[in-house]
Amino acid sequence: MRDLAASGVPAEVSLQVLGLARSPYYRWLAVPVTESELREAYLANAIYDAHVDDPEFGYRFLFDEVTAAGHDVSERTVWKICSSNEWWCVFGKKRRGKKAKVGVPAHDDLVRRDFTAVAPNRLWLTDLTEHKTGEGKLYLCAIKDVWSNRIVGYSISDRMESKIAVDALNNAVARRAVEGQAVSGCRLHSDRGSQFRARRLQQELWRHKMLGSMGQVGSAGDNAAMESFFALLQKNVLNRRRWDTREELRIAIVTWIERTYHRRRRQDRLGRLTPIEFELIMSKAADQAA
Repeated sequence: MRDLAASGVPAEVSLQVLGLARSPYYRWLAVPVTESELREAYLANAIYDAHVDDPEFGYRFLFDEVTAAGHDVSERTVWKICSSNEWWCVFGKKRRGKKAKVGVPAHDDLVRRDFTAVAPNRLWLTDLTEHKTGEGKLYLCAIKDVWSNRIVGYSISDRMESKIAVDALNNAVARRAVEGQAVSGCRLHSDRGSQFRARRLQQELWRHKMLGSMGQVGSAGDNAAMESFFALLQKNVLNRRRWDTREELRIAIVTWIERTYHRRRRQDRLGRLTPIEFELIMSKAADQAA
């Protein structure tokens, strides 16, 4: 209509030919973008930012994120915006006619299945696991130092997002700092999960002067040493009983790691020592040699 008016065709003529009412057109002309359309545009931007930051989120988690940011919106509206823009969760159902694309690795494989280290903080392995409770799933991200097989850091959450990997890394760095150990130059090896490819984790690795490493797609052997820890956890804790609450399972996981795995479970590779005993003895020997 505006283009026709600009070319010399009177608006009244165009309205009459098109069969449109006069007053709605002039209301739109005064305010071409309504407040509701503007709110929806801001909402779509907020949903997109949350989706890019954590692509594993479905529309329900995105709804939680945007409402926490102050947007007053229904879950159905978030679903409609996600659906119309095809902002799908990376773990969602495969769309017909399209092949699932593997995430681009953030790092090369610097380990090549050589799970050995001659000193602490040379090679760390990390991965995620999940387990159901009566309240929903609980997720664990753990980091293991292959030198002593000790779990140097971990994070437990009810959401599988990039923050769980960042928190686990910072927990490991803080523990080693308390023990007076530097982590610069240490390699952190993982699979290609979106949590480990997230921008947040890459920034933390750079901040701590660490190196990232990622295995190949669909190759469990590329992180087998970490999978063995989770297999023990599954057998000794997760599958032992039904867990009613997340807090109940969280306490059981922490207790097993800190009391049983670190201080009571002796390992052949460590000369029948526990991870804590191995670190204490080897650190003392290194201090005496120095």
